[in-house]
Amino acid sequence: MSYTNQSPTNVTVEPQYQGLLERVLFSTLTTAPCCMFLFINGTMLFTLRSKLVFRETSRYILLYNLLFADTVQMALSQLMYIIATSRTMLTYPVCGVLNMLGDLTSQISPLTLVVMSLERYVAVCYPLRHATIITIRNTGVAIIVVWAFSSLNVLTRVLLLLQFPFEELRSLQMKDFCSNVAMFLGPKSALYDKAYTGFLFVSAGVAVISSYIGVIVAARSASTDKASAYKARNTLLLHLVQLCLSLCSTFYSPILIALSRTVTRIVLVRAQNILYVCVFIFPRCLSSLIYGIRDQTIRPVLMYHLCCRLTSSVVAAKAEKKSFLNF
Repeated sequence: MSYTNQSPTNVTVEPQYQGLLERVLFSTLTTAPCCMFLFINGTMLFTLRSKLVFRETSRYILLYNLLFADTVQMALSQLMYIIATSRTMLTYPVCGVLNMLGDLTSQISPLTLVVMSLERYVAVCYPLRHATIITIRNTGVAIIVVWAFSSLNVLTRVLLLLQFPFEELRSLQMKDFCSNVAMFLGPKSALYDKAYTGFLFVSAGVAVISSYIGVIVAARSASTDKASAYKARNTLLLHLVQLCLSLCSTFYSPILIALSRTVTRIVLVRAQNILYVCVFIFPRCLSSLIYGIRDQTIRPVLMYHLCCRLTSSVVAAKAEKKSFLNF
């Protein structure tokens, strides 16, 4: 009799315990790489402000803008992931602010990649006019235009949200987890998001591919520096890969919606965690890895800042050992 009364309790508690344990495990597995990449990106941002050559070179200024947007986007994504994992329900205004900041920074990356691709195109195809066209002032103007265009998109989304009759809601407390899809409170918002995303990535793709083709054509001419042209070609190819990875993040929600119709809930949660790392975290650290390893000017400075504590401790240990031997 006692066993019969306790058995249902054990059956009920055990799945809950396993669910909590699995949430903690997946949260750790996603938070750990995110923190590591945030540290790398932060070190890269500090590196790009530590030397005068980085602060006065257009491509490094554009790289700083790209890294800054990616870092903020990764931090916001991780914050919203932790909020969802802890099963915290936000209000519509708070969720809206988080999503608008995420939308703003997510649009900066493809637009900055376009500007960086055009800069490489000018450097190879018009080397004599590069210093005249790609100036610090023009680079600053391009960055302002990128942020203004992204801000205009956010303002349009806000205006579409204001058309929703919030006064008819009993409470502003959300009944679902905060996400980009949860803020599509009307058909116009979803339609605008699809149209804008398609226009953005098609335009960016055409610009990067055109720059890539232009560099390949220039590399075949006798008057072009072959080494510089091939290096620019590889850089543009990496920009195209980065653009494709950014595009993959737009398929995150549709993939989850499609999976939810065919797989169980637990499989969907596991797939969501894997997709989150592959689609949101990894592409945001790709710029640091690409430029930190490939660029001969950045690499020694970046490695110095990444390993400064380790180097300092080794030097201190050697000095202490030397003084002990002399004694």
